[in-house]
Amino acid sequence: MNDPNSKKDKLVIAIDGPAAAGKGTLARRIAQHYGLRFLDTGALYRAVALAMLQQGLDPDDAEAAAQMARNLDITLLEDPALRELTTGEAASKVARHPSVRAALLDFQRCFAANAPTGAVLDGRDIGTVVLPEADVKLFITASAEVRARRRWLELGGEASGVPFEEVLQQVLERDARDAERSTAPMKPAADAHLLDTTELDIDAAFQAARRIIDARLNS
Repeated sequence: MNDPNSKKDKLVIAIDGPAAAGKGTLARRIAQHYGLRFLDTGALYRAVALAMLQQGLDPDDAEAAAQMARNLDITLLEDPALRELTTGEAASKVARHPSVRAALLDFQRCFAANAPTGAVLDGRDIGTVVLPEADVKLFITASAEVRARRRWLELGGEASGVPFEEVLQQVLERDARDAERSTAPMKPAADAHLLDTTELDIDAAFQAARRIIDARLNS
């Protein structure tokens, strides 16, 4: 643990928020700084979705998705196709199935429980469902337009051939799916710290997050 004044032997941090808010990049940096294990829980749902797409299965098929989740091929976590836009869209659909979320819940909790010094998990329902007792909860957000532009630039911008308006529409649709699903909808935990990155670069966002975490460590 980097903070010598920490009174805790273990630190668990839950980071939630919508797509392209910057939570993944921020979570990795926080984990590295504090010497914690990191899990991108969204990658688990993407891996389930990718497996289904590769086998020609419908992401809306709850039974098939649950079967994939129970027999998750973790090698898919390293597949470049995991970050493709189509995979992300399919993952949002897969994540709506309660059976899929139940299948992946134990994996996530065990990851945090077995981390020697602690862990950082990022996703949509970490602070509310997966780790409600986390030491620090952050909800990272940004305007839909800014998030869509970030995602569009990741895809290659103009060179990608994908219109910005299409990416924006997909971001809005995914926000709605994530927030309105019946099981574990995306929302800030009651005790989460809200961090809006609309006008922050990664360095500024990291410093803001550090202030929140260090205050908890030294309380």
